[in-house]
Amino acid sequence: MFALVVRFDCRDEIAAARFDELTAEAVRLVTEREPGTLVYATAAVEGEPLARVFYEVYRDRDAFAAHEQAEHVREFHARKDPLLTGTRVEFLTPGAAKGLTARP
Repeated sequence: MFALVVRFDCRDEIAAARFDELTAEAVRLVTEREPGTLVYATAAVEGEPLARVFYEVYRDRDAFAAHEQAEHVREFHARKDPLLTGTRVEFLTPGAAKGLTARP
């Protein structure tokens, strides 16, 4: 498995609302089109109304590469970028977990 956490900081409340709309559509398309994406969970950060976090788990690095190359993901990136003041990506090596199993 291959995983990452991404934090997005939106520029203002209007941008955060638009980011949430784009995220809902992205999650729908990832769910429909990406069998190698095992977890694609999004959240608002408690106490920080302009911050969002994605937790993503992929079957392997090839599945992540396919995700990044997908047209719907490239479109999401292009549309979200003007809404943000910052992005932080942390790549993870998954350890012990409940609910995550590698799929062949």
